[in-house]
Amino acid sequence: MTYAITQTCCSDATCVSVCPVNCIHPTPEEPDFGRTEMLYIDPKSCIDCGACADACPVEAVFPVDSLPASQQEYGPLNEAYFADRQAEQDPSGPNFHVWGEPSFTRSLPSDFAPLRVAVVGTGPAGMYAAEDLLLHTSAEVTLIDRLPVAGGLIRYGVAPDHLSTKRAGDTFARFHTHPRVRMHLGVEVGRDISPEEIAAHHDAVIYAVGASGGRRLGIPGEDLAGSICATTFVSWYNAHPEVAPDAVDLSTERVVVVGTGNVALDAARILVSDPDALAAGDIAGHALDALRAGSVREVVLLGRRGPEDAAYTRSELLALTHLDGVDLVVDDHDPRTGAAVDAAGPDDRAGLLKGVARETVDWSGPAPAGRRIVFRFHSAPLEALGGVAVGAVRVTDGTNDGTSGREIPGGLLLRAVGRRGLPVPGLPFDEAAGIVPHEGGRVTGRPGTYVVGWIKRGPTGGIGANRTCAAETVGTLLDDAVGGTLPAPEQGAKAFQRLVRRRNRRVVDARGLAEIERTELALGRRDGRPRVKLATVPELVAAARGGRRRIPG
Repeated sequence: MTYAITQTCCSDATCVSVCPVNCIHPTPEEPDFGRTEMLYIDPKSCIDCGACADACPVEAVFPVDSLPASQQEYGPLNEAYFADRQAEQDPSGPNFHVWGEPSFTRSLPSDFAPLRVAVVGTGPAGMYAAEDLLLHTSAEVTLIDRLPVAGGLIRYGVAPDHLSTKRAGDTFARFHTHPRVRMHLGVEVGRDISPEEIAAHHDAVIYAVGASGGRRLGIPGEDLAGSICATTFVSWYNAHPEVAPDAVDLSTERVVVVGTGNVALDAARILVSDPDALAAGDIAGHALDALRAGSVREVVLLGRRGPEDAAYTRSELLALTHLDGVDLVVDDHDPRTGAAVDAAGPDDRAGLLKGVARETVDWSGPAPAGRRIVFRFHSAPLEALGGVAVGAVRVTDGTNDGTSGREIPGGLLLRAVGRRGLPVPGLPFDEAAGIVPHEGGRVTGRPGTYVVGWIKRGPTGGIGANRTCAAETVGTLLDDAVGGTLPAPEQGAKAFQRLVRRRNRRVVDARGLAEIERTELALGRRDGRPRVKLATVPELVAAARGGRRRIPG
């Protein structure tokens, strides 16, 4: 019996470090690391020890013969990765991959003094940086977040039916109560406290603020009611306190989603899934109510290019094929689509659609009975049509001159064409790239200031990609510390705590965060769900203050 890595793989390589026979690839030292959609286990070398399954933070590793029906494909997928890769044999063992020579990229002097480092942002990037500092140095870490609850993209970006992926947050949560950590949640840089004030109380500051902005389409009608960014939709169904419960109207039968990336597929899946199935996750209560009362039966995914260039991963598309009562259809309006699918090999992206039904969809009428997701490639949005609100989207047909187009009726337009970073108060900003300019994580022209995650490299890579990103930034910071180039802090940790408390009386600390956790889990037990998220800042703050929020029996 061998093991296989499945859909929820976060690629942070924790499993690689514990494998005794080096059978999980690509490793962080290999060129393909960070470029493949997930990691893979070589069935010929796996010795069935289960170390990888125990270490996996997102429960993505299972014995092949125990894979559930919805994940049976992952046994062959893991094996196929090694089909054309000849593994180098270790002469001292029968089938084991060769381990490389150990390398130690950091060397700190024996008298290295403890640092005091502030990390702004408690999502994966910030927490990987904090973890690195806490495990490998004697640094004191101050965690700061503008929301009164920790988690960042894990809490507010991962789809609510991907509970295994969200368990990566459990790995980070153990550091919230670390004796060298101080937590200040609900504190916004630029509003409650300035970058200069944070820097004056710390040896270094790491900004891990992500990419919260959404890219625009640049088409007429984009600002009509019913045209929203997919980041807003994701935040809405994840109970983000800055998105109102009534921000999304689901009274339409058809939704048009621009984009074919994983966020677009997540949105489509949530819109057509059985609400009772979604209730098994931590979807926002207001979103669950809206989905139950809504009318959506069809989601159209628009791809500007062909299926060979679709941005989704194999695992996200496979998840759609296992939705009960939901049909997948490829709109055959353009002959290039079918030709690309038919000619695709098993490892090609277009080949994933070989078993999906094709038809030339008639958009003149209402959505058909049942629920379905339609992939429409070689089709770009030209205009959102309607008086006050979106009533249809005019799109290119692929075979015409690209200007006349065809109308697809629908009352909701989701723009899933990517995220972008927003300016950080007090820091330089590259408007074109949507990042803070840096060198190895060191902010250009700002000694002692660093960036990590999407605000550093742009919105690329999933949760695990932040581990190597954080390692680079922390390495640069430590090099600067050893080299004596960090500015000396003017004030201490207690002075910073007093300053923050004076500026904001609603600050949440680690104890308050634990109270929020207890409250949400208790609400979940009441409703027969894993968790019921508190969806407003007042609710979160009230729960943090000793569970004052009353929980109905």
